[in-house]
Amino acid sequence: MFWPILLLIIFIVLILLIYYLSNSFKTLYAGNIKNKYLSFILSILPMLIIFIIFGYMNTIIILFHMFIFILFSKLIFLLIKKITNKKINEKIIIIIGLVISIIYLGIAYYLDHHVFETTYNVTTNKDIGVDNFRILQISDSHVGTTFDGDGFNDLVTRMNNIKDIDIVVITGDFVDDDTSKEDMIKSCEALGRFNTKYGVYYIYGNHDKGYYYRREFNASDLANELYKNNVVILEDEYQLITDNIYLIGRQDAYVSNRANIKDVVKNLDKNKYMIVLDHEPNDYQNESESEVDLVLNGHTHGGQLFPLGYVGLLLGQNDMFKGTKKINNTTFIINSGISDWAMDFKTGTKSEYTIINIKSN
Repeated sequence: MFWPILLLIIFIVLILLIYYLSNSFKTLYAGNIKNKYLSFILSILPMLIIFIIFGYMNTIIILFHMFIFILFSKLIFLLIKKITNKKINEKIIIIIGLVISIIYLGIAYYLDHHVFETTYNVTTNKDIGVDNFRILQISDSHVGTTFDGDGFNDLVTRMNNIKDIDIVVITGDFVDDDTSKEDMIKSCEALGRFNTKYGVYYIYGNHDKGYYYRREFNASDLANELYKNNVVILEDEYQLITDNIYLIGRQDAYVSNRANIKDVVKNLDKNKYMIVLDHEPNDYQNESESEVDLVLNGHTHGGQLFPLGYVGLLLGQNDMFKGTKKINNTTFIINSGISDWAMDFKTGTKSEYTIINIKSN
């Protein structure tokens, strides 16, 4: 029910935004345009230009933030007027709101399109056989959104410069419903170039197998390209990747026949360190009770846009939307993704790949 409710809210909000902003744009040239038809056209023209350049989803985001910052500016200057008894020209107030929104969204665009490196250090009382076991986690690349196959290849070149990576894990939504076959193949080939000690491991996200069946490739084509490039796919399966460390990959939460994590690990040696890859962060209590040591998630994009992360928490969609937490003896880490779905902005978060250092006490 989350997405239908969200889409209905977005539609209602969009109508209100268009009405409010068209009146705001009219205010900017009030008194200069006498023709009501020309006035109407000019009031919606900026929004049409934004739509042509950025598409419908990004247009909603831009208009929403314009509305918020214009409204915020009006409230601030209303407070100033109450205190000083001085009236401020409303055109200036609207221009200030627009300038703030442009700066804010410019930063959000940069945070979305520039990929940062985030490091987590995890300790354990278990013997992992080495002083430091190092994981590179990539999630939610949604190839074709903010970069194509060549762009992902460039990112792999950059990540390959990181020293002493033991394994690379991809925690879902590697591709999107609009990813081209050419970009999918190039991106899989890029995964095959990783320099690791124990290989590259992959789990499916909710977008990887496709929702709308409109792509140039299907789930089998994706799997074949991954296998060709020595990427190991785990679907409710585990591998003993060292004498002391298990890697467990889960099917995505939307899959009806997904196994319970307790059943997946019930025959494993609990004295060994157990790492779980699970695309969606919504099974925390159950996973902590299964006695696994580390769970790596994606899916939330770090909340993507404030306050959507908190909305997901309130609706019970996710147990957490970014960062790390510990429940019992299980550490949970969410990767905010190196890209996003259908959007060009990240507010309150950033695009990232993560380095997880596991150190034995």
